[in-house]
Amino acid sequence: MDIGSLSMAMSQMNLSQQVSLSVAKIAMNTSETSSDNLVQMMEQSVNPSVGSNLDIRL
Repeated sequence: MDIGSLSMAMSQMNLSQQVSLSVAKIAMNTSETSSDNLVQMMEQSVNPSVGSNLDIRL
C-alpha cells in the first residue's frame, strides 16, 4: 500500500467519524427539544381544580 492511498483511506475514515458524530449530536438535540416541549405541554395541561369535585344528581 502506498502513502497516497493510505492517506486517502485515513482521510475518509476521519470524515466518516465526523459525520457520524454530527448526526449523533443532531439526534441528541432533537430528542432534547422534543422532551422539553413534552414537559411544557404536560405543565400547561395540569389544572389542579379539575377532578376535585364530583357533582351527581339523582
